[in-house]
This record gives sequence, C-alpha cells and structure tokens, in this order.
Amino acid sequence: MKIGKLDLGHKLLVAPMADITDAPFRQICKEYGAGLTFTQMVSAKGIVNNNFDTLRLLVFSREEKPIGVQLLGNDSYYLKKAVNELQNYKPDVIDFNCGCPVSKVTNLRMGAALLNDSAEIGKLVKAMVSEAGDIPVSVKLRLGKDKRHINIIDNALAAQDNGASFITIHARTKTDRYSEDPKWEWISKVKEKVNIPVVANGSVFQSRDAYDLMHEYGSDSVMVARGALGNPFLFRQFNKLMEKNIVEPDPGIEELQAIVIKHVGLLVEEYGEESGVNKSKKHIVWYFKNHSGMDELLDNLFACKSKQQVIELVSDHCFKIQEGIYKIKDPESVRKLFKEKVQFWFNEEAKLN
Repeated sequence: MKIGKLDLGHKLLVAPMADITDAPFRQICKEYGAGLTFTQMVSAKGIVNNNFDTLRLLVFSREEKPIGVQLLGNDSYYLKKAVNELQNYKPDVIDFNCGCPVSKVTNLRMGAALLNDSAEIGKLVKAMVSEAGDIPVSVKLRLGKDKRHINIIDNALAAQDNGASFITIHARTKTDRYSEDPKWEWISKVKEKVNIPVVANGSVFQSRDAYDLMHEYGSDSVMVARGALGNPFLFRQFNKLMEKNIVEPDPGIEELQAIVIKHVGLLVEEYGEESGVNKSKKHIVWYFKNHSGMDELLDNLFACKSKQQVIELVSDHCFKIQEGIYKIKDPESVRKLFKEKVQFWFNEEAKLN
C-alpha cells in the first residue's frame, strides 16, 4: 500500500492501543515484520496544552519509522494546533480516531460518538489536513452508531473528500464494541465507492484472516489490534504467506521463551524495574494464552517483583510445557475467553486531557 511517499508494500499495520503500543511493543512487532506501527492514542487538547502524560506517549526514535500518531478530539481548533505541533515530531501518518467505543471517550463526544455526523467528520478532517503539510492524514472509522444506523460510506466519502489519504474501517458498529463478529463485507462495499486506500480492521487473529481481507474483500492493507497481543509472530506468518504462499506454523516454545524474555527486558529498560515488571505481566499472559498451565502461571506471575524472578518463572514455565507436566485444557476455551474479554487492556480511566 502506498500513501504519498510512504510505501508499505503488503505489510500489516499495528493498531494504536492504550497502554499497549509503547516502544517495546512496537519494536517487537517491527522485528517480526509489521510495516507501520502507531503510538498510543493521544488527546489533541493534551498536546496543545503541553500535558506531560500526553506528550510522553508521542516519543519515538528514528529507528522506529515509519510510525503513526493517532489523535483524539472533536474541536477543529485543537486538532489543527495539535497537527501543527506534531510537525516537530515528524510522524509518517497522523490518524484521526472516529472509532473508539469506550464510554470514557464517547461521553465526551469523541471517537465513535462522531459517527452520526458525516459533515462534522469532514470538517475536522479538513482542519487537520490543512496543517499536516506532506504528512498523510488518515481516519479510523466504524460502520456506524448501531445496526440501524450504518453510514460508513457517507463517513468514508466525507473523509476522502476533505483530504484523508486513507481510511481504516473497524467492521463493527459503535454498539457492537468488540463482541459481535465483524461485518467484513462492508470493506468491499466501501472500496467500490472511494478512491483512496481502505485498511480493514476487526478480529484479525490469524495471518489467514488478513490474507482473506485483502484477497476476498479487497482491502489495501489490514490493521491488527488484539491479534498482535502475545502474537507478534502473526506479522512474519503473514509476510511468508504473501511472499511465498508458505503457511508457517506457530513458534516453538524455545522461540516463545526468547521473545518473552526479550520483551520483559525492553520494558524494564524503558520504565525501570518495578514498573517494567508490572507492565510485563499482562504481555506474558497473552504470550502463553494458547498453552497449557495458565492457572499455574497466573498463580505465580503476579507475585513476581523483579526482572530475575519473572525470567526464572518464564523459563520454568516453558520447561514444564515442553515436558508435558501441565494438565492439558481445551485451548479453544482460552482463545474464546481472550476474544471476549476485550476491555482488559483498554484503560477506561485513562486521562484524556
């Protein structure tokens, strides 16, 4: 997929996720073949007001490029000023969030609350584009407010006609949140109406999901969110599938152990030992979600206080998996729980200032 001077080829995008897409997570995804990552979603007002908690989320290194920043807002003044400020950071894409269904966001008339008003979306996109210079502006959308108010085509055209370089469609409505199956057929319908690239999003958990979205539904690329949690291998598997039509198996336990320990180390480097260890625990659960021994892992993981304790636990856990010590449970039930438990990484209480 080409956006201006940016050529991502066929590589996948990593969605911005609150409390997830920090520098360590982005580095791991890039190493496994993701084409474009995003910082965590940030408030336009927070950027303009120089809020420290907002600005620290925007920090990225030159080695991370290409990288995008996603803005949250509903006021053209703050969005324009924020985009102007982002020029100093030189991201490769600036995305406008019109899809977040979390009540903390929608109660402030932001995110998915904007879906009802195509004209307003167009006005806000136009304001951002006017300040973006040669940085492409994209828009993240859902299908509409609910099943009776699907207006994705109107919103997609509003984004396009006001200068958006591409759109990302989460193929659910606002009220669906994450529980309903995505309606991927809408990707095809939108593609027939717009001239800019369309990126598909929603319940992409396997490389084959992304492959089908591009080959059967016509998306120009695919943005992966929950599917990347504990599974950066998806990006490598997708690239192999696209380039050589090779279906690569899931990684062995040795590779899994190595990447978990590396991720823990990166988090400790980024945040210090106490905070880094605490942040690593949710990632470790996600890495091992498809393996036996989850009950035992949970019993011991949250008592760990140091990097060394975490590494020793992970190493011991991997050894026991290899030796078949853990009682095997139905992995499908664990995957189902993971898909349904969708709010456990979104910080509903996150500051939006």
